[in-house]
Amino acid sequence: MTRCSWAGTDPLMLAYHDREWGVPVHDDRLLFEFLILEGAQAGLSWSTILRRRDGYRRAYHGFDPAVVARFGERDVARLLADDGIIRNKAKVAWSIRNAHAFLELQRERGSFATYLWAFCGGEPIVNWPRSGAAVPATTALSDAFSTDLRKRGFGFVGSTICYAFLQAVGVVNDHAATCFLAPPPAGKSPRTGGTLPG
Repeated sequence: MTRCSWAGTDPLMLAYHDREWGVPVHDDRLLFEFLILEGAQAGLSWSTILRRRDGYRRAYHGFDPAVVARFGERDVARLLADDGIIRNKAKVAWSIRNAHAFLELQRERGSFATYLWAFCGGEPIVNWPRSGAAVPATTALSDAFSTDLRKRGFGFVGSTICYAFLQAVGVVNDHAATCFLAPPPAGKSPRTGGTLPG
């Protein structure tokens, strides 16, 4: 079974690749989770974040943005003392600010998902890269998304972080063309690549 090369052999990375990466997400709680985790990843590997994901879910009360937005100084101190997450003062502070901005977007657009999926017309962008090396770090889409988030008060949302987020939540599908999870090109059958009948 051929996978994207970045999945490697780590069971956590393999499970993430096979079950989550590139799958369209429309649930606001999960979108908030990925937004915080991708920001926490800055300067680190994704496998480092995956190993702490359960710790984050516990520390951030299931990633309920309404709860996180109410975090005060005692919560910040608690998070900075929690070795189950990345104890970076700036990342922790911005996670709380981002919860406030997230709630504001929900009030404005009805849901964060509605806001997010409008950037691609509601349909995933499928790129079929030949290999992981062919996948860019940023695109015009991630630039636009990053710029708009920053205008709305979000932090740790540079274009590179935003592109990783867009891939994670399925707005962009960058499974390599050789990966068993790559969607078939239009008019081709799944897996085999053969032309569909009729």
